[in-house]
Amino acid sequence: MTAYLSVDGGRIAYEVTGDGPLVVLAPGMGESRSAYRFVVPQLVAAGYRVAATDLRGTGESSVGWPSYSRTDIAGDLVALIRHLGGPAVLAGHSISGGAATIAAATAPELITAVVELAPFTRKQSISLGDLRVKRYRQGMTRLLGAGMFGSVRQWLGYLDVAFPGQRPADWAEQLARTEARLREPGRMTVLRKMGQSSPADAGAQLGNVRRPVLVVEGTLDPDWADPRAEGEAIVAALPEGLGTLAMIDGAGHYPHTQYPDQLMALMLPFVAEAVRA
Repeated sequence: MTAYLSVDGGRIAYEVTGDGPLVVLAPGMGESRSAYRFVVPQLVAAGYRVAATDLRGTGESSVGWPSYSRTDIAGDLVALIRHLGGPAVLAGHSISGGAATIAAATAPELITAVVELAPFTRKQSISLGDLRVKRYRQGMTRLLGAGMFGSVRQWLGYLDVAFPGQRPADWAEQLARTEARLREPGRMTVLRKMGQSSPADAGAQLGNVRRPVLVVEGTLDPDWADPRAEGEAIVAALPEGLGTLAMIDGAGHYPHTQYPDQLMALMLPFVAEAVRA
């Protein structure tokens, strides 16, 4: 059942399932909490209370927020964890991976551990060599089209690149849900503003994190020419010994939706260890 939390003049939609230690799941831009539809049941079966949340302006949350930075999203996530009686293991995808970093650095008493899925956590730069990688070039072109022109068609085209190879059984339904959501008033504006926000605020907090971090990258993620190098750079910027990088072979930008079983094989032992500590 959908619940709502009032934050910063808006409403955040979320849903809680199961009992046990708290795990909070935050999606990326353009997505909703349904992105974790294959992950939630496995976490609940493993004995966790799972809160899957929409971000400000996405899913069933309200639109019209003053800004959509990673710092803003981190504040929302901290407020939700506090409301639910944390601490929690916090998992964030893409823009929410950066937000999870900020939450862990600024509210360590509420964060047990962090899972960053294909995270945008560092300031990005593009080299001419990167553009030689076809999937990166295709993904970047479609992201730019979605961001510059507010094109839902370009965003759906980006998803086509971001899910290489294996796709969920409900792929057609997923695309239909995404398109319908982004055509709601104000939703595409939110996506554009999130896409324009810099990850620099998250990168600045990497050295302040004091909780264990699992970074998960897909080997075919079109958002980076070299996803492994991006993950290694995030781990290197964390305090020594806190970060672990795991790669999922064949995954694109959405490992939690594309390869949930492989993700759970990585995430469940990490979460269990963090909860025991």
